Amino acid sequence: MAMAAPPFLATALLVLTLTALCSGNAVRAQTPVFACDASNATLAGYGFCNRKASASARAKDLTSRLTLAEKVGFLVDKQAALPRLGIPEYEWWSEALHGVSYVGPGTHFSPLVPGATSFPQPILTAASFNASLFRAIGEVVSNEARAMHNVGLAGLTFWSPNINIFRDPRWGRGQETPGEDPLLASRYAVGYVTGLQDAGAGNATDGALKVAACCKHYTAYDVDNWKGVERYTFDAKVSQQDLDDTFQPPFKSCVVDGNVASVMCSYNKVNGKPTCADKDLLSGVIRGDWNLNGYISSDCDSVDVLYNKQHYTKTPEEAAAITIKSGLDLNCGTFLAEHTVAAVKAGLVSEEDVDRAITNNFIMLMRLGFFDGDPRKLAFGSLGPSDVCTSSNQELARETARQGIVLLKNSGALPLTAKSIKSMAVIGPNANASFTMIGNYEGTPCKYTTPLQGLGANVDTVYQPGCSNVGCSGNSLQLSTAVAAAASADVTVLVVGADQSIERESLDRTSLLLPGQQMQLISAVANASSGPVILVVMSGGPFDISFAKASDKISAILWVGYPGEAGGAALADIVFGHYNPSGRLPVTWYPASYADTVEMTDMRMRPDTSTGYPGRTYRFYTGETVFAFGDGLSYTTMSHSLVSAPPSEVPVRLAEDHPCRAEECASVEAAGDHCEGLAYDVHLRVENAGAVAGAHSVLLFSSPPSVHGAPAKHLLGFEKVSLAPGEAGTVAFRVDVCRDLSVVDELGRRKVALGGHTLHVGDLKHTMNLRV
Repeated sequence: MAMAAPPFLATALLVLTLTALCSGNAVRAQTPVFACDASNATLAGYGFCNRKASASARAKDLTSRLTLAEKVGFLVDKQAALPRLGIPEYEWWSEALHGVSYVGPGTHFSPLVPGATSFPQPILTAASFNASLFRAIGEVVSNEARAMHNVGLAGLTFWSPNINIFRDPRWGRGQETPGEDPLLASRYAVGYVTGLQDAGAGNATDGALKVAACCKHYTAYDVDNWKGVERYTFDAKVSQQDLDDTFQPPFKSCVVDGNVASVMCSYNKVNGKPTCADKDLLSGVIRGDWNLNGYISSDCDSVDVLYNKQHYTKTPEEAAAITIKSGLDLNCGTFLAEHTVAAVKAGLVSEEDVDRAITNNFIMLMRLGFFDGDPRKLAFGSLGPSDVCTSSNQELARETARQGIVLLKNSGALPLTAKSIKSMAVIGPNANASFTMIGNYEGTPCKYTTPLQGLGANVDTVYQPGCSNVGCSGNSLQLSTAVAAAASADVTVLVVGADQSIERESLDRTSLLLPGQQMQLISAVANASSGPVILVVMSGGPFDISFAKASDKISAILWVGYPGEAGGAALADIVFGHYNPSGRLPVTWYPASYADTVEMTDMRMRPDTSTGYPGRTYRFYTGETVFAFGDGLSYTTMSHSLVSAPPSEVPVRLAEDHPCRAEECASVEAAGDHCEGLAYDVHLRVENAGAVAGAHSVLLFSSPPSVHGAPAKHLLGFEKVSLAPGEAGTVAFRVDVCRDLSVVDELGRRKVALGGHTLHVGDLKHTMNLRV
């Protein structure tokens, strides 16, 4: 999303204003503005206001009443008011990446609702490997969004989540995503979108939605600004195999399984075509193959970008025409409002094409209740300011951070016992972080609990930043005071890492080392410390901290992502053993040499032994790691044993005339009659063999035969289970051979590889041989 947004004090959603009463603290909202006011007899007679008709019929009725000049005003995010039909202004652009955000002009905060619950950035939430949590967060965010909408402060269309694959560890926006694995990203997308959109069984008529989510940025988007290569002009050269195997699955799941309301096309080109002007990607795949029930939006100013920066068309009218004809419905920006009428008059695009686009947009607003009258008299109308920042919502933010935090090293120092600690040194540029904890696409949080505050609530602390900022340059390094504090304390907690000055939208990293002189700060403090040293890394992307992993002076390492408003409290819960860590890394942590040898713009996923190219993500990367995908320690020991599994020999029963019955094949199609009934249960017994209660994420992987450049392993499923000491539980997976064990061949086709497939959870393995 373009951060060069219009000022968010300019035209909030529905042009709703707040009236602050200066007497005392009383604040009230104006009556919300809405279409189809039941008290207006003229409006009540319009077909588009007839709530008994279908959303499609109502949208077509509205479209039929508009002139071409009026129609183009409904192609852009800042939808103009149309007084003659009683339609108010509406701003489509609101954000809810990890809570209701003030990014985007459709939403803002006021004395009436001064903040909203700020959850961890998605990269940390994904580390929980807890699909029910993904949905629960979405439900809370949509409750708060609807509550704000009812008092004129928020929109109904939220352009979240970001489900791009975190392909390269330097990407500045990786923090916004669920990580590098397609299945994890897919499960996150479906869970969060369902939580946002689900209107409940009693309100599900005609596809009714609570709020409308949007999966972005479609597709193969993961370069923002790296060594001068910008997202606005980057052409992602992607093989069909990598596209269908890595980049597309989260979007497909979002549409097919999550029934998302919208997909947003990205700035970049894919194989020479801007995604927002690629008819095959938009009309062909999203709306055709996947049957999107919703609208397709551009990223902000993408249409302008493909004309003015990519020079993809010769005239602005051609740019307007090609995007609409490709399947774009809504332009974030003003380009289509400015150039579509001329494009129609020039015969470049038909008015029927414009009708199709705005009808899709109107149907979405119908499903959201925008044309149903006063929202306070509709479903969710009882939600209001008291439903925002509730204690339960804030506790869920803390619980999410607890579940996501990853323990990467522990020599036995953790958990700490507060009673035995007289003083704790809390050191580092992120040790007292507040705003840093909520990452980007943020909203005003309910409150902050910084690491210093969280730890200080348990023991006496001495605080030294060590560096005045995370850049930790020579001028900002404050070694002497930090060393002195560590030398005199019983235990030291170092909180280092990054913030938005290091990694963000429009800024990719060029190094995987900690910024500036953070490494020197850590080493000096660790060497001076008289007690255990706990290193905490606060960041979205991974760092090469091999020195700390190998150091005897550093007792434990925690990665906390950007942990949201309650990050400091959650950190303290882990450090002092109030909560047993169960997070698992959703990305690979590479050595620093990776950034020196692999171009960020090289989109290839698979390794190339002829050139020494090591590949990307745990599925294909062949080099050494600092920490691996799925790494994460606990304060207890969990054991796995196999209760039931597929047979070791599995016949794939092909039709009599199938060519692979007569000749040897490496694989068969992952569709057809031979896939029917080809599914098996995997039951695992998980036992807490330690003395501490805890949650445990069970990750089921498969290693397929080495055909079609198949991944070394890939995630089939994950489940989270909580067990008391000595307790055992059963975790069940359903493995569908054609769905779960298939790989993508060189032409982008799903195939089931014949031969041995090894299922594994931790050190537990089981091989099933697929044969004709």
